[in-house]
Order: sequence, then structure tokens, then C-alpha cells
Amino acid sequence: MTLTTFALVRHGQTDWNAQRRLQGSTDIPLNDVGRGQARDAVAALSGYEWDAIVSSPLSRAAETADLIAAGLGLSVARRVPELTERSFGPAEGLQDGPELDRLRIPDGFRGAESEDEAASRGLASLEALAEEFRGRRVLVVAHGTLIRVSLSRAIGRTLPSIDNAVLNLAHHHAIDGWQLEYLNGEPVMVAAGT
Repeated sequence: MTLTTFALVRHGQTDWNAQRRLQGSTDIPLNDVGRGQARDAVAALSGYEWDAIVSSPLSRAAETADLIAAGLGLSVARRVPELTERSFGPAEGLQDGPELDRLRIPDGFRGAESEDEAASRGLASLEALAEEFRGRRVLVVAHGTLIRVSLSRAIGRTLPSIDNAVLNLAHHHAIDGWQLEYLNGEPVMVAAGT
């Protein structure tokens, strides 16, 4: 049985995270807390041998990947545009409140990428990486919503929000599908359909 192992890591904190603003595909950089979180993530990730590191091209994910790669003595193989965060359209930059509430529709916001579209895009990207790196270990640095909806789709279960710069470990098998071993740094071991 050939397993491809993925570490799925959300980028470190940004000022918009700290202010509880929707970021989506807006390119907001890491803040100093986020840089520290990226460096701290190396400890959990160094217990594994990684064959490749890829990331979203958005600067907060790219810098997180670069900091983690440096800490592991590796380099980032490439930026994968399909790993960009879900677009929240005109809701990006807003905090909870009346302005954001006016944009709400079932499962999202007017003018935004739907959760279903983001899950399809994210999971297709992960499955393409699983094919490319079959039987190897891939560290993916991306975004909270994209990781959550992609993993939720993969295992058929709704997952909670993803924390900044912590280990989410999943395994892909071409026949048996996906297994989630760690979520937000905690062991869970959930297989697809369970």
C-alpha cells in the first residue's frame, strides 16, 4: 500500500488575523507573531523526513514556507496557485458587524467563491500533488479555510477551524482515500467515510 503523507500547515498570523478580518485572497503579509509561529512550527515538523515543500503564492503562506524550510534545512519546491485561500470577494478586509452581515448568503458571502468551489479546487490540488509525489512526504503551507474545506471534503466530515502554523497530518492512498492523523496538532486518526 503506497501512502503519500501530507503536512498541511496554515500560515502564521497576520495583522488581519489578529484584528479578526476576513483575508481570503487579499495578499496580507505575516506579522512578527506569525514569523515566530512559523519558526516554532519547525519543532513539530522536524520529526519527519520531508521530500518536498510547496506553498500558496500569497506572501503570508510563502514566507511561512520559507521560514519552515530554512529551519528544516530544505528549500521550497514551488508555489501552487490552486492553494490560494478561498476568495471572500467584497467581504475581504471586513470584521464581524453590519457591513459584513449585509454580504452574507447561505454558505458564504455575495461575490465570493463558494465553500464547495474552494473545497473542489483545494482537494484537486492535493490529489494532483499526491499523484506527483506518490509514496513520499509533502509539506504544504496554505490557508485555514482552504485546508479545512479540502480536508473536510477528503474525509467526509466537517472539521473545525485550522490554527495558525500547527501540524495537520493526512495520508493519501489511491484506493482507500484519505486518513487524517493530526488536526491542529492533536491526534485524531479519521479515515474517509468514518
